[in-house]
Amino acid sequence: MQDRHIGDVRVMRIEEQMGPGFPAKDFFPEFDADTFAAEQHWLAPGYYQPESGKLMTSIHSWLVRTGKYTVLIDSCSGNHKPRPGMPRFDMLNTPYLDRLREAGVQPEEIDFVMCTHLHVDHVGWNTRLENGKWVPTFPNARYVMSRTDHDHWAAVAKRPDSVPYEVNTYNDSVLPIVEARKAEFVAGEHAMCGCFKIKPAPGHTPGQIRLDLESRGKRAIFPGDALHNPVQVPLWKWNSRFCDDLDLARKTRNTLLGDCAEQGALLMPAHFAPPHAVYVKAKGDRFALDWDFDNARGRVS
Repeated sequence: MQDRHIGDVRVMRIEEQMGPGFPAKDFFPEFDADTFAAEQHWLAPGYYQPESGKLMTSIHSWLVRTGKYTVLIDSCSGNHKPRPGMPRFDMLNTPYLDRLREAGVQPEEIDFVMCTHLHVDHVGWNTRLENGKWVPTFPNARYVMSRTDHDHWAAVAKRPDSVPYEVNTYNDSVLPIVEARKAEFVAGEHAMCGCFKIKPAPGHTPGQIRLDLESRGKRAIFPGDALHNPVQVPLWKWNSRFCDDLDLARKTRNTLLGDCAEQGALLMPAHFAPPHAVYVKAKGDRFALDWDFDNARGRVS
């Protein structure tokens, strides 16, 4: 279990799943075999599995302890949830909450759950099944989410032609939070907890947000799904198959990577395989990965 410090703030990764996910050629709408092959010398085997053609994908939360607040960024896929057509997320039974407790935190101790967006693998542990009813997993938390994203997915859940797993995701993992009056809706930029700034990061979903963390001059950015795999740093124009607005997602990704490079911020996405976080270097409109944590350590702790 990784333990990083951003200034005075402690950050740990809480894993739900780790392994091969979607085939690369199916995951990126802009996929080009020759372009991708040129990156395979560093992608394989950690971030790409050549024998299956699949991307290596982690599904995890970030647990952030500020000294005053305990914050969970995204809540993975959840247990016992029907996700027809999405076998990786369907009717899971993982020890996610045990891993949270191993990190020294009980569900009752979470103060805020930050939902970067409301996709199936980011809101699942918002709720748990108790006596046949979906109830908040973190009973004392405020669940912070974008008003735009919420309203979009609430509308999707009501349409008769919507994808079933998306309807289920809203109805079992978001709606119970709203009905319990534990949702806190945000729009635009919004400061919280004395060290976070919420910023809009739309494109992947209409209302996706990113979380910028600063403590004692050290920085990290939690971008939700502005990018899924490290290959999207050098190939930043490549979107995922799940991006709602390809042009806007590309613009958001470019801004994000530019901010990471300019600020020396540690990029901490929701799906990167080990080491799960990375620095970014910029040269013109191109970006490169900087995995050199030893030399960069002064920027982190």
